[in-house]
Amino acid sequence: MAAHRKKKLGSYPTFLVVFSITLALMVIGLFGLLLLHAHKLSEKVRENLEVQVYLERNLPETELLRLRQDLEHQPYVAERGGQPQLRFVSKEDGARELLATTGEDFRSFLDDNPLRDAFALKIKPEYTDTTHLRLLSRSLSSQRGVFEVQYPKDLFVSINQNLTRVSLVLLGFAAVLVVVVVVLINNTIKLAMFSQRLLIRSMQLVGATRFFIQQPFLRRATWQGLGSGILAALLLVAALQYAYLEVTQLRLLRDDYLTGLLLLGVVGLGTVIGFFSSYWAVNKYLNVSLDELY
Repeated sequence: MAAHRKKKLGSYPTFLVVFSITLALMVIGLFGLLLLHAHKLSEKVRENLEVQVYLERNLPETELLRLRQDLEHQPYVAERGGQPQLRFVSKEDGARELLATTGEDFRSFLDDNPLRDAFALKIKPEYTDTTHLRLLSRSLSSQRGVFEVQYPKDLFVSINQNLTRVSLVLLGFAAVLVVVVVVLINNTIKLAMFSQRLLIRSMQLVGATRFFIQQPFLRRATWQGLGSGILAALLLVAALQYAYLEVTQLRLLRDDYLTGLLLLGVVGLGTVIGFFSSYWAVNKYLNVSLDELY
């Protein structure tokens, strides 16, 4: 007869526990990636909105240069690659854009071009709310050489309201999902610990201390949570790279820093939940009566 392997303290089906925790962490990680890309998309939408700064007529080149330099150093002007997102639109360029839009050349029946030179500014996302835009407009209007400041107020308000609603809905789902995932991982470890309840009581009856009994379970569960977190992070990276290959436009929403923080959060969440779930489960079986073990 083959010898039976002696059951080791703290041992329970590792594969099933790691597999379950990894799936749960992947779900929350995928939703986290969705939130990050949605946030980046909202920033891109806001950054593409422009404020038009119309200038006084016949400004000398020195005044245009001074005004451009002043605008480039304003904190609300968006940047890309370290360059301020600001462009000069002459009244001739404005006439050509209007012709391309409407198909009508007003210069054919007017002796003069009534349009004005202007600077088109792209604004940082954090300055696109109604309050900041109002202050920004007043500040620009007070600049020497500025005739008028215009921006699509209704469009700004509508986009901000819609993006806020979507963000709140996604955050609500994320909060619920975190709770569900924590409960699932906690229950998975509790079920695994259920098979060890009699062994825990046996060790307790022969005089083992609580710390001696807890230690192997806590160590094993912590390593399983850490391993599951790392495995989930690797799978998320692979899924993200595949998505970038299939939908190349997604690369525009890429944010390696926030993605790295999310992946570290997934690993940390798996480790923390593994430790505390094991701690609570062991304490439960240390404190119950013998009749409640069956």
